[in-house]
Amino acid sequence: MDIRAGISRRDSLKAGLMASATALLPGAAQAATGARGGAMPETPVRWIDDAAPPLSLGQTFGVPWPRGVLRAGKPLSVQGADGTALPSQHWTLATWPDGSIKWTAHALPAGSGQPGALKVVPGKPAAPQAPVLVRELADRIEIQVGALRWSIGRSGNAIIQSAQQGGRTVLGPLTLVASIGSAPEGGTRTPFTGRITSATVEQKGPVRAVVKLTGVHEGQGRQLLPFTLRLYAHAGGDHLRIVHSFIFDGDPAKDFISGIGLTAAVPMAGALHDRHVRLATADDGLFSEAVRPLTGLRRDPGKVVRAAQIAGKAVPMDAMAPGVAKLLDRIPTWGDFDLTQLSADGFSIAKRTQDGHAWVDSVAGSRSQGLGYIGSPQGGAAIATRYFWQRHPSQISIRDAESDMATLTAWLWSPDAKPMDMRSYRGVLGMEGYDAQNEGLDITYEDYEPGWDAATGVARTSELTLWACAATPSADALAAMAQANAVPPQLMVTPDRIHEAGVFGIWSLPDRSTPMKARIEDQNSNLVDFYVGEVDRRRWYGFWNHGDIMHTYDFDRHVWRYDIGGFAWDNSELSPDLWFWTSVLRTGNAAAFRFAEALTRHTGEVDVYHLGRFKGLGTRHGVQHWSDSSKQPRVSNAMYRRIFYYLTADERAGDLMRDLVTSDLALEHVEIGRKVPGAERNPLPAGVIDLSFGTMWCSVASAWLTEWERTGDKKWRERLLNGMDSIGRLKYGWLAGSAPYDLKTGRFMGAGDKISISHLNAVFGALEVNAELLDLLDVPRYRTAWLDYCRWFNASPQEWKAKFDQPFGRRNLKEGHSRLTAYVARETGDRELAVRAWKEFLGGDAGLGLSNGDPRVALKGPAYVRPIVEWPDVSTNAASQWGLAAIENLALIPDALADAAK
Repeated sequence: MDIRAGISRRDSLKAGLMASATALLPGAAQAATGARGGAMPETPVRWIDDAAPPLSLGQTFGVPWPRGVLRAGKPLSVQGADGTALPSQHWTLATWPDGSIKWTAHALPAGSGQPGALKVVPGKPAAPQAPVLVRELADRIEIQVGALRWSIGRSGNAIIQSAQQGGRTVLGPLTLVASIGSAPEGGTRTPFTGRITSATVEQKGPVRAVVKLTGVHEGQGRQLLPFTLRLYAHAGGDHLRIVHSFIFDGDPAKDFISGIGLTAAVPMAGALHDRHVRLATADDGLFSEAVRPLTGLRRDPGKVVRAAQIAGKAVPMDAMAPGVAKLLDRIPTWGDFDLTQLSADGFSIAKRTQDGHAWVDSVAGSRSQGLGYIGSPQGGAAIATRYFWQRHPSQISIRDAESDMATLTAWLWSPDAKPMDMRSYRGVLGMEGYDAQNEGLDITYEDYEPGWDAATGVARTSELTLWACAATPSADALAAMAQANAVPPQLMVTPDRIHEAGVFGIWSLPDRSTPMKARIEDQNSNLVDFYVGEVDRRRWYGFWNHGDIMHTYDFDRHVWRYDIGGFAWDNSELSPDLWFWTSVLRTGNAAAFRFAEALTRHTGEVDVYHLGRFKGLGTRHGVQHWSDSSKQPRVSNAMYRRIFYYLTADERAGDLMRDLVTSDLALEHVEIGRKVPGAERNPLPAGVIDLSFGTMWCSVASAWLTEWERTGDKKWRERLLNGMDSIGRLKYGWLAGSAPYDLKTGRFMGAGDKISISHLNAVFGALEVNAELLDLLDVPRYRTAWLDYCRWFNASPQEWKAKFDQPFGRRNLKEGHSRLTAYVARETGDRELAVRAWKEFLGGDAGLGLSNGDPRVALKGPAYVRPIVEWPDVSTNAASQWGLAAIENLALIPDALADAAK
């Protein structure tokens, strides 16, 4: 059956299939198209850890709505298990083309997590007991939460000018600090301080307020390390959540970051023995000491005195033994403390009396939760860094605790570590020209070109929490604070409710209704668990590395190929981001959620350029995250950020996607196919570039789609329509692979009369974004072109030759591309194609295959792990494509599986 004929009869075929009910349109696939109109569905919300946390620092989560169900202006609230409305606020994240709401975001106050099942329901939310109040003044922005007032700078060096509890200042100025070394070892260090260039109130209470600050670090006449900082205040909290992003814009050969962090001045009041230091150790542990310790002395000050100091309370002097009281000045005072985490497996705490005296080792352990506090019964401050040990080398420093003004610093890169070295890991090795570079690619799989492996322009986002405390918190409170920052609780709408909304294209809920389906589900779960576990087994940690995973395994050394060119860090190759997030959508699994979150934090920042000539493009997989010379939109792909953004309403992820809407313009001066041997270089007019449909256009189109639904701005809709319509007008449509592209209009040009099929074109989110586009936009000729591609990519050579007079060409990743066959089968109602899709998947050609064993790993000693022998390959590429194909095939054509498996 010709595919175009199948499309012309699509509606009638679907009607017949709906009647038969058992073939190609199961309930899951119908739900994927989105319910249209009707009553608002029940919206249950759950803690991903399946239990309410002892402390939440404030919650924000997204809720999807079926098309036509929710209109703007309708009040919504979050309902507790007992049916009462909770304090909350909500706002719109995205809309459907008909103007109805597609995604809303909801914020809840800080405090103990609400137990039991929560729901989002129509109705007015309750007001918080102490709402967040925002005042915008000429020189500052004030945020009031109960008795706590934050003063945030609009300009200058003080990010936070002060924090007051009940009119008493408990926190002085907080600034951004950095140090740039002149050499990777030794050399001089130049201090830098952050300066604000803009301040914007992005959101005002009553439950949540958000302030965005931007600026740059300055030192000795230089400006470096531009930053974006967001400060989040929640009702019920005595803290600010801080999301800190900076871009490395230095010269990797000359600028070596020897420290970067945030430092706060903390006023110190009261007696030295009433000043308390708290540093988080491993698990719920806490290093608790005083500036002037009263325990362990030769003379006992008294049990009541010792107990008060340990509890962080004021020491009752009238209860102190006289023999101790008169000798207090003879007890050394400890003013400086460091909690240093230089590896994923070891932290140490040291202290000294003051500058010019020796440090004394205090305690050591494995993995600190990264919180520090300094203060007294009259107030103090605490700061904590998320991913403290995962992103070593990190540090918490306290200085001058014995003086009137202490400092509390969270170092994102410890000044006690070696300076950050962003230089290339390798030399040129004679590869100045393209011929030699292609030889290098042939042996190490690394696309190298001198000067194209620079780190200048990559970024990193860190998350911290800053508390302004009215008094020294109890040990239990500090432990809860550290845990809530290190492993933030998260609310998420239940998977079946997300699925019912018809968002994110084609995906299925877990289905174990038959032995084969159960086997597929088990393997997908095991694969996800395997990668989650590999992070810790392989210690994939460190400031720049945390969040990424490796590309391919080395069976001889029993290590991942961390040092072999393009086989090392994966950098989103073949869409693991989509696979993990889709697995989260299906299950709501907490470990998978946090793994995918760390992946998104990494791949959207470190693997992408945020300024310079490569701005908007990402870097192909390599030994360093920036080392490969192939700069591609397929890596910066907004499809890899969308699910995280909509589930959490994370503003930083929103920024990253918005930055990509003009990323196609970078391709005018960054020619991706520059050294392909024998490639034709037809001269193109100014403003016209050659653009592939999948790895390039679909990647940028995902940013346009997201911006259109976030803003309603129709220029992005028109941009999508222009691309879709012009691809559909080419003779061979998607089968042409690429075409000249007009950057101004967004239209493809030329005849498109040559077929060029790449195995990469559809494996970087092309199916996923096309499934959404074709559900939102009616472009018949584009639908035809896309379904042609889906049908013919995995066709046999015999079928191809019977249809086309052009060579069959090389194919790869047949298993992963089975979901293209499944898509056209579902869209046309072609039963033979449905069975063919499952046979392609089960055949395991250029993929993982369906292992007879457990596809997790068996430990082979402490230093390495060995995959089980049933795996034909251990490759992140194969795993992510297998997982996506499994999930999407089960959504599209589950009932054809039995016939294919016979």
